[in-house]
Amino acid sequence: MATELDGSAMGLFWAVPFVGLLLTVAFGQASFTAGWERHYGKLILAWSAVTVAALTLAYGGSATAVAMAEMTLLDYLPFVVTILAFYVIAGGIHIRTRMSGHPAENTLLLALGTLAGTLMGTPGATLLFLPLVLTANRWRRHVAHTMVFLVFLVANLGGGVTPLGPPLLLGYLMGVDALWTVEHLLPPAALAIALLLALYFALDAWWFYPAEDQAARATHRREHDTLAIQGGFNLVLLYLAVATVAVTGAWSLAATVDLGPVHLPVPALVRLAVLVALAEISLRRTPAEIRRANRFGWAPMVEVAILFAGIFITMLPVLAILRTGLHGALAPLIRAVTTADGHPIDGAYFLVTGLLSAFLDNAPSFLVFFNVAGGDPVMLMGPSATTLTAISAGAAFFGGATYIGNAPNFMVRSIARERGIAMPGFFAFMLAAALLLMPVLGVVGWVFF
Repeated sequence: MATELDGSAMGLFWAVPFVGLLLTVAFGQASFTAGWERHYGKLILAWSAVTVAALTLAYGGSATAVAMAEMTLLDYLPFVVTILAFYVIAGGIHIRTRMSGHPAENTLLLALGTLAGTLMGTPGATLLFLPLVLTANRWRRHVAHTMVFLVFLVANLGGGVTPLGPPLLLGYLMGVDALWTVEHLLPPAALAIALLLALYFALDAWWFYPAEDQAARATHRREHDTLAIQGGFNLVLLYLAVATVAVTGAWSLAATVDLGPVHLPVPALVRLAVLVALAEISLRRTPAEIRRANRFGWAPMVEVAILFAGIFITMLPVLAILRTGLHGALAPLIRAVTTADGHPIDGAYFLVTGLLSAFLDNAPSFLVFFNVAGGDPVMLMGPSATTLTAISAGAAFFGGATYIGNAPNFMVRSIARERGIAMPGFFAFMLAAALLLMPVLGVVGWVFF
């Protein structure tokens, strides 16, 4: 992305559109909720236009056009198609359970969803388990905190063990053995997951659940006393989608298809084609009553697509700066991970990689610090194993610190809001993450790094 942009010549003021977009989303939803749904697209377009105009003035129309084309075809389009495919396929699976929103049952669902994330990646696991949790808690008044923990666990930490998606897949492509990743990331991930599940159970059981109407729960249990799976063939499609992402991501075929200045890797094209085909099969074969039971709608997908289009555009200069490493405006962050004589500070790698991944794309954050640490997978898997573990864990674990830290985060927010749940705003979610998630990650950093 943005290979035509010289990040070394950019100052931090280039981050203004990106920060402005985030502040617009944060304050816009809280300040004028009624008009936000009608006008958020225009506001996002405005910040995107400011970025494109500034890049054009500074680097010329040709360089900006190439950067935009690369971002669209190599980053944004794969992102949207992947999320769309999982959204459509998971939306065709309706699971009826006996779960009724009890704290122990919710904790079990969160644990199973997190485990599923290690087997199928976070987008599929999130979109599969989100309807289960929402249905089980339909009678409850206090559900937002459960959605917050679902973001922490299923949408993020579930993807922090196996290299099924970025950023851990990038490590695999750089030469990091898949079993090494599982072996070294499973202990810190397991600690973080266990602490968050215990924290959720305590919070729900001792604070929120006692305030609920137990008569409403009894009615809910009578309505949902059977176990059934409808649209089960979509589970096959879901695993085919997961396999497609994993196989094409690890496919080393060097052939490309040239679209003007952009060289599209053949594996990426195959991935897009297969995911679109799987989504089309799901749409055609899933009975309408199943999607109605799941309250399937296109509004959350549209909101995610529009918001992240603006994020991808406004992030262009920020990522260009980040890629320059020690030669760019973010050099102080890069220097913070090593001592004066060049020795790695593993705890700093964990924290700095994580914080950048929480606000920017975790893939470039991982790559930058992978290279800062030497870029040699043999050395990093051997004598510098703790450093690589810190980089990998930071990139994978911190995505739940903000709504934009990982794609499924905002999908959870959009779907929950559509179901009538008063989800926290951008800053309120960050505050919740600071109070609940960050102390847990602090313990993980203290124990392992």
